[in-house]
Amino acid sequence: MPETTTVVMDDGVRLNVKVLGQDPTVRKPLLISLHGAPGVSTLAEPESSFGYLSDRYRVLVFDARGSGASDKIGPFTHERWIQDIENLRKWAGDETFILAGASYGGFVALDYAVQHGARLRALVLRDTWANGRLGSMNALASILTSKRISVDVDRQVRLWSGTVLNDQDHALALQEILPIFTPPTDVQTAAASTEQQESTEFQGSVAFYSATQNAAFAENMPRFDVRHLLKEINAPTLVVVGRHDAITPVSCSQEIADAIPNAQLEIFEFSGHSPPSDEPEKFEQILSDFLQTVVH
Repeated sequence: MPETTTVVMDDGVRLNVKVLGQDPTVRKPLLISLHGAPGVSTLAEPESSFGYLSDRYRVLVFDARGSGASDKIGPFTHERWIQDIENLRKWAGDETFILAGASYGGFVALDYAVQHGARLRALVLRDTWANGRLGSMNALASILTSKRISVDVDRQVRLWSGTVLNDQDHALALQEILPIFTPPTDVQTAAASTEQQESTEFQGSVAFYSATQNAAFAENMPRFDVRHLLKEINAPTLVVVGRHDAITPVSCSQEIADAIPNAQLEIFEFSGHSPPSDEPEKFEQILSDFLQTVVH
């Protein structure tokens, strides 16, 4: 297994990075995958989802600044996270690459695609949305009306508005909604043959950084709206979503796929917020077929 390495950004911040599929004898295409859940998720999520591609691609995964083992030094903005992607692309030595973004990582990936579309050989979006204010409000409404979970209403409002009190408040808010990230029990039973795995969203050693979460949802989300810019994304795009995703529902992915000129939408009928873990075999096949078609 490859070890993680530290890559220093232009402002001195150190990012925790891992590259799967390095081969000095073969120059493989580069794929950079962004994790979701700022301040809690890590490179373990994209490594689990995309690691199987390492025989054909160099798969670069990393803890975004403010998450995991990377420095907790801001700013925690899309602009800064996009510059970090550019720094990693240059560090890897590639002019063009495949970009994948899951959940919140999809927001950053969309912003990157709008600003640096010429760099992209392909774009992969998993369970995401194109408008921050509406998306976060709808996610909160879905949580507060769900019959599957019982939550502290004030705490959930703090989570989705970026006003969590501290790291413990952040942890409690996420822990009480974990069941909603997976498909309902009857759907899981019906899909037993798909060999569902543990959700990738919060894999690995979990640590909570409320400052990253608060910046993401108090500052970034109100300003994030790329709906009118999606038509400018020319990269071949795969949009993936779980039918039972309560956080970023099918309608959000449909909106994105309808607006991007060269987009393919795949709905996973037995999945919640994480098709790579809910229906791993189907996810791997669809992703492999897409990349084989668009990356030469």
